Amino acid sequence: MSGIVGIYNLNSQPVEQQKLALMVDAIAHRGPDGSDVWCSGSIGLGHQMLWSTPESLLEKLPLVDCSGELVITADIRIDNREELISALSIDNCPVEKITDSQLVLAAYEKWGEQCPKKLLGDFAFVIWDQRKQTLFCARDHFGIKPLYYCYQPGKKFYFASEMKALLSLPEVPKKVNEIAIANHLHPFTEDKSITVYKNIYRLPPAHTMTVSYTGGLISHAYWSLEVGEELRLNSDEEYAAAFREVFTEAVRCRLRSAFPVSCHLSGGLDSSSIACVARDILQEKNAQLHTFSNIFADVPECDERQYINPVLNQGGFIPHYVHADQSGPLSEWQNYYQYMEEPFIGPSHFLVWGLNRAAQQAGIRISLDGFDGDTTVSHGVTYFAELARQGKWEKFIQEAQSISQHFNTSVAAIFYKYAITYLQELVKQKKLLTFVRTALQISQHFRVSRRKLFVTYGIKPLVPQYILKIWRSLRGHKQNQPQVTSLINPQFAKKVGINPLTPSQEQDQNPAITVREEQCRTLNSALFTTVLELGDLCSAAFSLESRHPFMDKRLIEFCLSLPPEQKLNQGWSRLVMRRGLEGILPQEVQWRGGKTNMTPNFQRGLLHFDRHLLDEVITNDANNLQEFVDLNTLRRFYNNLISTTEDANDDSTIPVWKAVTLALWLNHNQINHKSD
Repeated sequence: MSGIVGIYNLNSQPVEQQKLALMVDAIAHRGPDGSDVWCSGSIGLGHQMLWSTPESLLEKLPLVDCSGELVITADIRIDNREELISALSIDNCPVEKITDSQLVLAAYEKWGEQCPKKLLGDFAFVIWDQRKQTLFCARDHFGIKPLYYCYQPGKKFYFASEMKALLSLPEVPKKVNEIAIANHLHPFTEDKSITVYKNIYRLPPAHTMTVSYTGGLISHAYWSLEVGEELRLNSDEEYAAAFREVFTEAVRCRLRSAFPVSCHLSGGLDSSSIACVARDILQEKNAQLHTFSNIFADVPECDERQYINPVLNQGGFIPHYVHADQSGPLSEWQNYYQYMEEPFIGPSHFLVWGLNRAAQQAGIRISLDGFDGDTTVSHGVTYFAELARQGKWEKFIQEAQSISQHFNTSVAAIFYKYAITYLQELVKQKKLLTFVRTALQISQHFRVSRRKLFVTYGIKPLVPQYILKIWRSLRGHKQNQPQVTSLINPQFAKKVGINPLTPSQEQDQNPAITVREEQCRTLNSALFTTVLELGDLCSAAFSLESRHPFMDKRLIEFCLSLPPEQKLNQGWSRLVMRRGLEGILPQEVQWRGGKTNMTPNFQRGLLHFDRHLLDEVITNDANNLQEFVDLNTLRRFYNNLISTTEDANDDSTIPVWKAVTLALWLNHNQINHKSD
């Protein structure tokens, strides 16, 4: 993890070096090992260095090639180094002295703008091509490394690893992007390029961009994740062995380090798998893995030490612990927003924040985590949708009964989510014969009344709503007016062009037909990109480089190709992973069911440690929100939150969280939208 910045004056004016230095200084936390700038005429590049890999100790960025015509600044870790060195025929110096930035420059020299297709790893880099008079920018496949920019056609192009470097320039105003704010409150767009500021954009994952004074700005995708063909092997053992090989390599290449390596260890299947595999690899080098774990002594239902300890008891670890129940999720909000650049903070963000701070205090620079192994390997529950469409109801029932034994779910919940949803789809598509046949099958296998199935899910959806209203009126039913349950201010929603009475995008997606389709959709979502960027900022705040083995392109493509029964079988989700790590994971973790619910600790922190802050925002700072948020709805949600006796009430908690974090962000950045 390093930091990059740059200025390209498209009007041919010389770059003011002090502005470049200002941008570099704004992201000093990303690179404690030195900074540098390079300027030539209308182009200027800057860099903040964090040493992490052995080769990075030799690196000097920005780097000018031997011809003097190519210059690169980069935040990179290249994982297919041996393959690239061979393909590029680099044999004039020892492999251990070839830096990743040298490899990328050589790749650009050979393959031009197609070079990102040849790279594996995490990267955001910018190359100035003197011959073409173009600036070439690229970002890795999943957006691990961020890259933001501000483009003023015919005048200026600025880029940086963090938006604060762009905002340090007076030419880049702090103007709120209303679309992004609306999307925060009521998700409706999958545009990955927009940010919370009008004039600042992100280069989407798997994209390149060229900038020149003649051609302007041109961006395109160099790769996309597709469902592709299903992998067919001969046995469960072959699938397990193949998973173990790909996963081990995903961990191994992320252990390339000149310093001690750490891992977040939560006790879950994902982090434990990474920790155990990394430990085995490091032991071959007589090294140990540092682990950082949250413990919850005051909220025992959230404490995971019953799963953490069996991993640590295997040996090879240096454990560290953070008490995560001694403050609220917003207790350090000023510190968060010193580094976090948008109001979009997840409810579990404060847990990672504490782990990263402890890692920095222990002198750690590199941290592995299990980010979204759930999606990469997939729990496979959409397999029930596949079974429903195939009419395999006996298999459906068998799997539903098995999964209810291992996880905190019920057969009835699975039935209504997948069997009834399928019936509703058939009615919407007017496939009435298929509906009748399927309803009869469901009635036979689940002992559900045929009349209920036909009337409730077949006839009623086909009757126009105005006829149903007349019928209910004649029967004496009161007509309930639709309630506004969206947090967004209706006037603001109208202004940006969305209907707050309709379900948000996260609620209204068409159900995926297959496990692989759902997996691909999630991995391609804008939310996925946002969470990864939040993770980068949360690590950068402590001069840490986060590495995500489950975000390895090879591993994701492999897991996406697996048939559904390798993801869900005999009631066990992610079965290929459990089998593949046999003998590596302790059995307590390998065969654990669902995850521990962290909501009790979150709500306790919010309502105990942060209650005064919530009251202040809701009572005194709400006026700063009223243009964006329906204040009556917010207060209703808040009153429900503080009066509930239930352990979890996401219907109230999440809207309050969104509104409060937005208010605190506006406050911290001293943004008064009305004055823009």
